[in-house]
Amino acid sequence: MIIRMRYIFTGCVQGVGFRFRAYQAAHLLGLTGWVRNEFDGSVTMEVQGERYGIDAMLEMIKKSHYIDIDNIDTKELPTAVNENSFEICG
Repeated sequence: MIIRMRYIFTGCVQGVGFRFRAYQAAHLLGLTGWVRNEFDGSVTMEVQGERYGIDAMLEMIKKSHYIDIDNIDTKELPTAVNENSFEICG
């Protein structure tokens, strides 16, 4: 079943390759969505795909060097029907 999740990450998540790592993981796992830095120092990501793929993506990001996540706010969203790629925004 395809789901869509929004994550807001806080901690040491900007300037450490977070968006690039998310982009790599999404492409490797066949996920769609986007990731962007926020003005408050957090990173927001919306990702869509199978639950196991999204969980694997999160683990890949968490295991990356230099990325240190303090908190993740999570929300399930309606799926985006016509989305077909994962993009870095901003």
